[in-house]
Amino acid sequence: MKGPLNRKAVAAVAVVLSLAVLPAAWAGGPDRRYDPGTMTLRELTFGNLRDGYKIFRESCKSCHHRGNAAGARFLYTESKTMRGWNRVFYERRARCDRDGAWKGLSADDLLKLNDYLFHSASDAQDVSCFV
Repeated sequence: MKGPLNRKAVAAVAVVLSLAVLPAAWAGGPDRRYDPGTMTLRELTFGNLRDGYKIFRESCKSCHHRGNAAGARFLYTESKTMRGWNRVFYERRARCDRDGAWKGLSADDLLKLNDYLFHSASDAQDVSCFV
């Protein structure tokens, strides 16, 4: 049984294994976070995290990339801890907020961005730090 049938069997096994591994990889970070600004417990859904990633890529990375002319620090999701990202958005002392870069983002966009950064923070995989 060599040839096309064997390839189909290998492809089918690969699909089944990937479907088994993807949920495990998704469960790597926290599934909810307490938002001190709204005083609510936010579910970190796939949709919110995907939207937060898009906002991060389009809004934040437009300035916070290596060699930028704006003088903004290089920024990536692991730049801060979960508590650190919550503090950035709750205390609103980030230079981006003071300079008006966040003016184009709605309150919901900022929550989704915070959700994404919280979920991808440097200590997000450390289960012992969940508060």
